[in-house]
Formats: sequence, C-alpha cells, structure tokens
Amino acid sequence: MEATPKINGGVKDGNLNRPTPAIHGPTNPMVTPLLTDLYQFTMAYAYWKAGKHNDRAVFDLYFRRNPFGGEYTVFAGLEECIRFIANFKLSKEEIAFVRECLSPTCEDGFFDYLGGINCSDVEVYAIAEGSVVFPKVPLMRIEGPVAVVQLLETPFVNLINFASLVTTNAARHRFVAGKNKLLLEFGLRRAQGPDGGVGASRYCYMGGFDATSNCAAGKLFGIPLRGTHSHAFVSSFTGPGEITEKSLKSHDGSRVCKDFVDLTLVWLDKLKKLSSSEGVFGETNQSELAAFVSYALAFPNSFLALVDTYDVMRSGIPNFCAVALALNDMGYKAKGIRLDSGDLAYLSCEARKFFHTVEKEFRVPGFGRIGITASNDLNEETLDALNKQGHEVDSFGIGTNLVTCFTQPALGCVFKLVEINNQPRIKLSEDISKVSIPCKKRSFRLYGKEGYALVDIMSGENEPPPKEGQRILCRHPFNESKRAYVVPQHVEDLMKCYWPGSADKAREELPTLEQIREHCMKQLEQMRTDHMRRLNPTPYKVSVSAKLYEFIHFLWLNEAPVGELQ
Repeated sequence: MEATPKINGGVKDGNLNRPTPAIHGPTNPMVTPLLTDLYQFTMAYAYWKAGKHNDRAVFDLYFRRNPFGGEYTVFAGLEECIRFIANFKLSKEEIAFVRECLSPTCEDGFFDYLGGINCSDVEVYAIAEGSVVFPKVPLMRIEGPVAVVQLLETPFVNLINFASLVTTNAARHRFVAGKNKLLLEFGLRRAQGPDGGVGASRYCYMGGFDATSNCAAGKLFGIPLRGTHSHAFVSSFTGPGEITEKSLKSHDGSRVCKDFVDLTLVWLDKLKKLSSSEGVFGETNQSELAAFVSYALAFPNSFLALVDTYDVMRSGIPNFCAVALALNDMGYKAKGIRLDSGDLAYLSCEARKFFHTVEKEFRVPGFGRIGITASNDLNEETLDALNKQGHEVDSFGIGTNLVTCFTQPALGCVFKLVEINNQPRIKLSEDISKVSIPCKKRSFRLYGKEGYALVDIMSGENEPPPKEGQRILCRHPFNESKRAYVVPQHVEDLMKCYWPGSADKAREELPTLEQIREHCMKQLEQMRTDHMRRLNPTPYKVSVSAKLYEFIHFLWLNEAPVGELQ
C-alpha cells in the first residue's frame, strides 16, 4: 500500500515562519470520498434540496466508554484524517457512481454541487495524536458546511476507531510488560486483512512497541524490523551432513574457520561433559543443530534461534549454546533464543541458569545475559501471570491478541452535531451515556502538585479558561451530586487547530511517527498508576464547568417533550 501521491502545496508556519511540510494523501489509497455510508449522500441531497447545505455546523467526534475494561484510551488516527481532508475531492467517476446509487428523481444541480465541494471551508480542531484521552471529551471538533462535514463523518470515525483501539491495546501491553522489556509486534499473519495488518503495526509502535515483523510497515513508516526463523526452517534440515558451505570468516576478517560445523560439534561435546549438564541432555537433535549452524553461517552477527521445535532443555538450548560458543570463537556475539511454547516462566529461568553456567565454566563474558524472547499467543493476562511467577524473558513477541484487539473488537466512536448556525444542539436518550454535550467547547487537562493529571474539564468556547493556582468547580455532566473544587498547578489546553480550511494557513504541524510515540510515552507517564492498572482501575474524572453544566440541563429541559397524564 503506497501513499497516494497527491500533494497539497507547502505552507508557511505562522509561528516558525518557515515552510510547513506538504500534506500528502491518505496512506491507504482506498480512503476516498466514497469510503462512506450511503446515508451521508442521501442526507447531503436532502440538505441541498432544503437549501440548508451551507448551514454552519459543529460536530464532536468522541467515544463513550474506555476499551478493554480499562480507564484510559490513547488517541490515534488524526494524521490520516488530516491527509484525507486536505485532499478531499470527488472525481467525475465517483460522482457518476453516486448518481447511480441515488434516486433518479435527484436533480442535476446536486451533482454539480458535489463536483465543486472541497474542505476549504472546514476547520478541524483536535487533541494531539498519541494523547491519553477519556470518554465524552471531544477528540476532534469539525466545523463547516453541514453537508460537507457529514460526508466526513464515516471516514473520520473509521480512521479513528481502530487506530485508537490498537494503540490503546499496545499501551496496555507495554504497561504490564514494564519499561525495560523489548516488545515485538508479530501480528501480520493473523490481522484482519492487509490494511488491518499494516495499520496495526503502525499503531502498535505508536503505543509503545519497539519493532515489527511487518516489512511493508517498516518501509512505509520506518518502524524497526525484527525476525528470525520458524519451526519449518528447523525441521527442513536432516543433519549436519547436508551443509556444504562450512567456512566462516572471523568478525574482524583476520582468519577463516574452514569447518564451522566441526567447531560447533567440538563445543557440543564440551557442553555434554559439564557436570551441571549431567541428566539434562545426551544426544541432541542433529537436524536442529544443522539448522542452527546454517542460520549462524548466514547471519553470524545476529544469530537468534527458535529452540522449542523438539525439546527446549534436552536439545534446543545445548544446540544453541554450541553454535553460540563457536561464533564467540570467531569474534561474534549470539543474540539469543526464542521460546514459542511450553512453560515460558520455567523454561526461561532454566535457560538463564544454563547460560550462566556456560559463562562461568568457559569464561565467556556476557554469555549469561544472552537474550531470551518469548512468543506463543501472549496477551496482557499471560504477561501479568509471567510477572507474578517470575521469569527471565527479555523480549516478548506478541501477535494475534494484540493486532486483532481480541478482547474488544471496536472502540465505539461517535460523531454528534453539537451546534448549527450558532444554535447549540443536544441529543437526548433514556440511556444517560448517550446524551451528548451541546455547543462548541474547549477542553482542558488540570494537573496536581505531583505532576499527575487530575481531571479533564470542558467549558463553553467563550468562557474564561481555567488558571493555574485558581480554584475551579468541576461538575459531572449529568450527576448533580458529583462535583469537586480543583486548584490546578498546571493547565493544558487540549484542542489545537490541525486544519484551518487550507494548507496555506497557519496550523499545527503533523508530527512524525517517532514524535507521536514519544508524546504517547510521556502522556502515559503523567497518569497515576491506579488509573492504568489492569484490575479495578480508578476511573479518571471528566467534568464540565459550572456554567456549561447549567446550560446542558437548561437545554435538556427545553428539548425534552413534556408528557401528559390522562
């Protein structure tokens, strides 16, 4: 999937007075104005027919509930939305298709209108991508002609939903694994199609993973790649006798080992004679040994072996150590092993003991610290269990449960009208969680003395913003008794303008993937650990100002029908 080659010309940044990077089209060429629901076009025609298509509307994009039973979400997908809006234009072929889909009674003037629309009169305000976010707080505010903005609804929700979901999943795995473990995303083969696979690799990296196995994502986004070999590679060999090219040049190039296979067998014999090895292994699997030797000859600088094809402790580990020690003789350092089955906690501890024994017995500095990678359908729960049991794993390769978001398939973002022609609008429901918060709003994050976020507060656009050191009343949007005074030590204005209607106007620059990842990691560090924990996390408080609270309930009473008892 190559990025669409469109470019919406360079601009000058109003703050930095230098050209801002051009905005290319969406990464996925399938993201076009037709990537929407039919009812967006039927509504657009009805707006046009009624002469309302240019009414100035304000929509909020937000979600109602945090995923995975947690109390936080990571916002992702903003860059793709801006790429889409910056290049929004229906082609003649697309308009012809829309004409076929709509009623034959639709007037020709509407299709002429579709041919002329773009997003030059649309503005997008958003929270920075990679930020920790919470229910009800708008992730994006989209302002513009109502018919045009409605055409953006479905693609925007689509681009934000999965991106935020998988980034959050990745961040949760990172939190459980800890800061010092290497996390590798191995999910491409089990992902929901090519787009799901490429998108998941991108957003897992954003959420805290260190590398991916996905070559396409590596090329598109510059994500570090990692990978070794499979069980098929190991079982494809029958024994050392089939290895024809046996020579290996030393790391410094000063000498050549003419028979690396023989050197490995010498080391395997030495390992068998270790007193600590008695009863652990006898004859190892020779086809596995041949596979390890072949892989080491191919990649002497990055040798990492999958050791569980036959028997981890009786064959895989001693075979690996024999090859690693032979490489050490030639000036190379083996990278480590991968465990893909069995009791990962026990096997990692036993492997570590063996490595330390080899280091001590053969005086090979650093051998005891050789890397141990674990895979095999890992998820948050298994990572947590491994931590409780105690393990020696340095890296985790995680796939299916990560990229498919197995425990929750969708985030549930919504796109709600909150104002039209300067008139606030509200959506009511018997389900209180589905009641929208009306009017154009600003959102702030209030921080306490220890530097942690305390509460997010929404206020009307024209209200004075919260100030550091000044007490402010924070109210639950709908529960009258839930309220608290806060004296913030730091106030963060969450919403910035990412699309002012044209690429020629001053706007927030789109950060690089690496910058978004760094921002995400910093955001997660600013959250209290009780909000982040897997079990029974503390809910984070989302509030409104006293003035907005009063207005919500005033509008609610005005809009709700009054019943009559007979």
